[in-house]
Amino acid sequence: MSALTVYSTPWCGYCHRLARQLDREGIEYVTVDIDGDPSAADLVRSVNHGNATVPTVVFGDGTALTNPTVADVLAKLGPAA
Repeated sequence: MSALTVYSTPWCGYCHRLARQLDREGIEYVTVDIDGDPSAADLVRSVNHGNATVPTVVFGDGTALTNPTVADVLAKLGPAA
């Protein structure tokens, strides 16, 4: 199972950029399209003060980052990443 879930939409340029960067870094993740999954959209809104802001990255420990850079994700994952 992946340590990351990236909530995104197909039309989000920031989401595509983050996915490319995560791929380049070899970081495993699961992508969830909030346009096609109402419960995922609800989760994103719950961590973003009612806003459906993507990309939202949720880590294995339940914490989340909104619109992070790949450096933010790497810092959160720590040296094991």
